[in-house]
Amino acid sequence: MSDETMTVERVQEMITRGPYHQWLGLEVLGLHDDGIELKAKWRDEWVVNPQGGYTHGGILAALVDLTADWAMVIKSGRPFPTIDLRVDYHAAAMKGDLIARGKIIRMGSSVSCCEATITDENGKLIASGRGTYSTFVKK
Repeated sequence: MSDETMTVERVQEMITRGPYHQWLGLEVLGLHDDGIELKAKWRDEWVVNPQGGYTHGGILAALVDLTADWAMVIKSGRPFPTIDLRVDYHAAAMKGDLIARGKIIRMGSSVSCCEATITDENGKLIASGRGTYSTFVKK
C-alpha cells in the first residue's frame, strides 16, 4: 500500500480494528510525511493510584509503542512487531486526554526505528520513547 492511499479516515479504520485501541479511545488527529498524531481519550481505568489520580505508566508505554509503530503505517500500510522499546517518564499524567505524536527515524528493509512523545491536553511533556521494529517481510 502506498502512502498516497493513507488518509486519516483509512488509518482510523485500521487502528480501531484492535480491541485495545478501541478501549484506549484512539482518534487519528493527523498524518505527516514522517509520522502520525493520535489522541487517547481519558478513562478512569487508567488510574494506578486513586489518591494521586495519575495514569499508570503501562498505559503511557503502550501509547509510545503503538504511536511509534503506527507512524510506519503511513509508509508501509501495516504495523510491525516491536523488537525493543525505551520509555522515559517526564511527568505524571493526570485526568485528561493524551496526545501522542509518532515520528519515523529510520525506515529500513529489516529493522526500523521510530520515536514518540506523549503530552497532556496543555502540551506538557508526559513521556517519550523510541522503538525498534522488525520490518522484514518475507516475499
